[in-house]
Amino acid sequence: MSQRFVRLGETDREPVRITIDGRPAVALEGDTLMVAVLSNADRLRESEFGDGKRAGFCLMGACQDCWVWTADGERLRACTTAVEEGMHIVTTQPEATWPNLV
Repeated sequence: MSQRFVRLGETDREPVRITIDGRPAVALEGDTLMVAVLSNADRLRESEFGDGKRAGFCLMGACQDCWVWTADGERLRACTTAVEEGMHIVTTQPEATWPNLV
């Protein structure tokens, strides 16, 4: 898997192990999810509107272009959410499910 970001500095921070789309990945303490994903993959996510690969846009939580999800379906802004040990991140929007109201 090729990566979009290449870390040049701050390499002495503690490693944080996470999972991205079912694959193990390593980030560094203090990284945002965006930095973690783009340091381990060539894109942040696929657009839900069908216009291709996304890598974030504003990098400050305003544009809504960096949504990722936890394995449980919780939506997170990758550019403003810090990595935590053991996170399981999904970069494709989970299927919407609705309760059966029969």
